[in-house]
Amino acid sequence: MAAAATPSFSDVRNVLAAGVPAGHNDDDSVRRQWWAALATLQDDLLLPAAGNRGVWLAAPLPALYEPQLLQRLQGWVWTPAPIDDLLGSQAPLLPSGAVPAASEGSGFQRLSLREEDGTDPLLLVITATVQVGLCLDGAPGQRRLVVRFDPAVLSETLGLIHRRLSDTDPTQAEGLHRAMQELGSLHSDPDLGLRFWPRLADRLASMAPSVTLAPSVPLAPSVRADVSSELALLEALTHEVRTPLATIRTLIRSLLRRHDLSELVRQRLEQIDGECSEQIDRFGLIFLAAELQGQPVAPGGDEGRPTQLARTDLSALLRQLAALWRRQLSRRSLQLELQIAPGLPLVLSDPARLETMLGGLIDRFSRGLPAGDSVTIALQPAGSRLKLQLTSSGSNQAGEAAESEPSPRRSVGPVLSWNPTTGSLHLSRQATQQLFRQLGGRLTERSGSGLTVFFPVC
Repeated sequence: MAAAATPSFSDVRNVLAAGVPAGHNDDDSVRRQWWAALATLQDDLLLPAAGNRGVWLAAPLPALYEPQLLQRLQGWVWTPAPIDDLLGSQAPLLPSGAVPAASEGSGFQRLSLREEDGTDPLLLVITATVQVGLCLDGAPGQRRLVVRFDPAVLSETLGLIHRRLSDTDPTQAEGLHRAMQELGSLHSDPDLGLRFWPRLADRLASMAPSVTLAPSVPLAPSVRADVSSELALLEALTHEVRTPLATIRTLIRSLLRRHDLSELVRQRLEQIDGECSEQIDRFGLIFLAAELQGQPVAPGGDEGRPTQLARTDLSALLRQLAALWRRQLSRRSLQLELQIAPGLPLVLSDPARLETMLGGLIDRFSRGLPAGDSVTIALQPAGSRLKLQLTSSGSNQAGEAAESEPSPRRSVGPVLSWNPTTGSLHLSRQATQQLFRQLGGRLTERSGSGLTVFFPVC
C-alpha cells in the first residue's frame, strides 16, 4: 500500500472548514473579520487565563502579537520561501528554550511553506483551558472566517500538522509531541463559543463605521453618528497598523538571533525593532482610548472609574524603564534625568498598562521639544499621593503643554490631536486623562509646570 501523502495546509483548512456554511464575503471583509477574531481570541480568551502555557501553530506568518502570550506559548510558524531566503537557508530554528521566560517573547520554530499550502492565514492554539482553530478560506466572493472549538475537529487538525512535521522534520515533530504532553489533560469549555462570537460581533460592529452605531459619549444628536463612525474607523485603523508591525518585529528578532550579522546590520535591525515596539505601544494606547470613549457612561458619569488596580512599585517601574526611555529620547537628541525621592510607598494602579501609558506620556510630552533639551521625570510624595512630574530644561518647561502661548495642536476628534508643526499625532488631553483615571491616576497640565500625574498610595 502506498504511503499517505504529506498533508498540506490546504488539507488542514479543509478539515477546519468541514460542515461550515459557505461564505459570501469579499477579501477585504473577511480580512477585517480575521483581525477582529485575533483580537477577540487574545484579549478575551487567552490573556485572562494568566499563566496558562500552551502551543500555537500558524501560517503563513505569525498571527499572535500580544507579548505576554508570545512569552508563555511555544510556537511553530510556517513562512513563505521569500522570507526563508531573507533569513538565510542556514538560519537556525528558534527553540523555545533560546528565549528566556522573562524576556519579551518572540521565540518560535520557523519552517517552510510549500506551494500547495496556499496563502490563506491559519492559526491553531492549544492550552489547558482554551483550544481553538481559525482560518480563512473560500473562492473570491465566497470568502469566510472559520473558527472551531470542537475537540474532534481540533484533534484531527493537530494530527495532520503533526504528521506533516513527522514527514518533513521529525525533530520538530518530537518537540511538538513533547510540548503537548507537558500540557497534561485538556479541559474543553463548552461555553467558549458562547463567549467568543458575541464579543467578535461587538468588535466587528465597532470596526465597521456606520451611522447606525449608538453614541459613545454624551453629544448633541447632530454629531453623535459622526463621532461613532470616527471612533469605529480609528479602532479599525489601529488594528490594521499594529498587527503587521508586530509581524515585522517578530521577523526582525528572528534575524537578530543569527551570529553572522555585521555590527552595522545588527544596529539597524535593533533600531527597527525599537521603532516597531514604540509604534505598537502607541497605537495600542490609541485603540484603548477609542474603546474607552465608546463605552456608555454609567449613571453619575463614572466612565473613567479605575478597576482591578493592584499594589504597584512606581519607583522601581521608573528605574526599570529609564534605560529604554533614554534610548528613545536620544534618537531625537534629548536627554533624560530621573529624580526619585527615597523610601516612597507603593501606589494603586495597573502595572502592565501603566508601563505603556507612561511611555506614551513621555512621547507626547517630548515630541515638541527642541534637540538638546533634557526631560526630567521627578517622583515625590504629595500628601496621600505620589506626584509624578515631567518637565523640560528649555525655556518652555511645559513642552507642548504650555498654554501661555497659542497651541499649535488641532483636535482630530475626541481621541487624537495633531501638531501641524511636527506632523505628529497624539492622544488628546481628554483621552489621556481618561486613560490615567483607568490606571488610578489624575493627570494635570498647567502652563510652566509640565505634566503632572497624581497616584493614590496604598
